[in-house]
Amino acid sequence: MDSLSLFCTGALLAGGLYWFVCVLGPAEQKGKRAVDLSGGSISAEKVRDNYKQYWSFFRRPKEIETAEKVPDFVDTFYNLVTDIYEWGWGQSFHFSPSIPGKSHRDATPKVVGITINDYQVNRARMHNKKAGLDSLCEVVCGNFLEMPFQDNSFDGAYSIEATCHAPKLEDVYAEVFRVLKPGSLYVSYEWVTTEKYRADNPEHVEVIQGIERGDALPGLRSYSDIAEAAKKVGFEIVKEKDLAKPPSLPWWTRLKMGRIAYWRNHILVIVLAAIGIAPKGTVDVHDMLFKTADYLTRGGDSGIFSPMHMILLRKPKEAPSKS
Repeated sequence: MDSLSLFCTGALLAGGLYWFVCVLGPAEQKGKRAVDLSGGSISAEKVRDNYKQYWSFFRRPKEIETAEKVPDFVDTFYNLVTDIYEWGWGQSFHFSPSIPGKSHRDATPKVVGITINDYQVNRARMHNKKAGLDSLCEVVCGNFLEMPFQDNSFDGAYSIEATCHAPKLEDVYAEVFRVLKPGSLYVSYEWVTTEKYRADNPEHVEVIQGIERGDALPGLRSYSDIAEAAKKVGFEIVKEKDLAKPPSLPWWTRLKMGRIAYWRNHILVIVLAAIGIAPKGTVDVHDMLFKTADYLTRGGDSGIFSPMHMILLRKPKEAPSKS
């Protein structure tokens, strides 16, 4: 093959690769590049072992029921998935209804966030600084079942698709109740099974278990359990509503990734792992998240699952009298 033919072949391959990765549909979202995929706080050589350890929890379900093991289980999950989430999804990992004309840019309170995962703390601080919000947003590494905050110290609180990781919802609600000032509001966005879920339907069970396995959940709660858990710790119920219901557009629309787009991303991850840029276990994690996206979509389509069951609570201004 002469030099001209070799040059043309190389140019054609380069053009095809550019089209496959960039024109067909960008694989990367703002904030993370494919070549930067890692295992979070887990060293590259231990990613695959940690993935196998994570998956073993679901082969021995009783281990998930042991409350003291859940924090490590959730921490491992977010070390494994954070980079792939940020690469393929964006900097926000949450679902929300689309509200025309609404923006977050004008909100300027002092916000303190807490997460058990040290890697996510560092990522959040980096993004806050990049956006010029580091003076308004503080991120703390800690267990939300034992928050390092004083009693009655916050003017308000919110949790978005976070308390689903708690072994017992009452425990995390009790901590929120403790740190709130009397009369303050707390709003939470819960992952739940809806009134359409039937435990005797094998397909329903498969979908819900798939969501639990792929999102580090000790077990999804029923929508009817949320208010009861809040009342037990002393909250007053102000409002409760499933924001996934009409007129909101389907929250799972973004998850309906085409097969071509998935395989493009998957091939890219395989190549990066093969040449040592991405940890080898990244391929397994990416495959797990794709399967989880399918379960989430099926849960949304069937109406048996909602990731945005909203509950608004108030801490009473006065402690209830003890009789």
